[in-house]
Amino acid sequence: MAGVPQWARIAAFTIPFTVLPSGIWRIAAVTFHLPIARGERHGAGDIPPWLPIELYVVLLSVLSELLAFTAIGLISMWGEVFPRWIPGLRGRRVPVLAAVVPAALGAAVLTLMWTLAAVTISLGRDVHGDPLPADFALGFHDWQGLLAVAAYAPLLLWGPLLAAVTVAYHRRRTRAAEAGHRRSAEDPGRGSRWRRRPA
Repeated sequence: MAGVPQWARIAAFTIPFTVLPSGIWRIAAVTFHLPIARGERHGAGDIPPWLPIELYVVLLSVLSELLAFTAIGLISMWGEVFPRWIPGLRGRRVPVLAAVVPAALGAAVLTLMWTLAAVTISLGRDVHGDPLPADFALGFHDWQGLLAVAAYAPLLLWGPLLAAVTVAYHRRRTRAAEAGHRRSAEDPGRGSRWRRRPA
């Protein structure tokens, strides 16, 4: 995509890889029951009783990866022009705020959420302030806990990277719009002139 800074391109393509390790860890530990996690509790949380946790973890991991992949749109053509397969919008320009607002809110929420999680877990507490169970998956006392930490630590980069790519997208789109307005102001009759036929 023309006009995309190299650093923004690298940051955008890095985002899905910040989510991938935790997804692989969850699927391996919970869905396939590999002995890589301590204890028998892996953060199932409150899920419907009719939904097997093995399936829930797969769905959660796939959804997280798809959500992370949307950052690629901020450096791609489909982030500026709606794809042809979207009825009613195909070929139209994506409004700048329609992309920037959700991305900025997502970056803020992700940064706050994972930073808070990292701080509370490092203090031995959960997000509610209660002590972590003895068999909590993340820890620094054995290889299983360290593996979980290594899988989840990259998530700390998701929010900041998304914020940086969002800023680059906003700058690129607004500068392109300003350049278009300047060209129109310099030549207001552009595109609307009729060629005169020779006499």
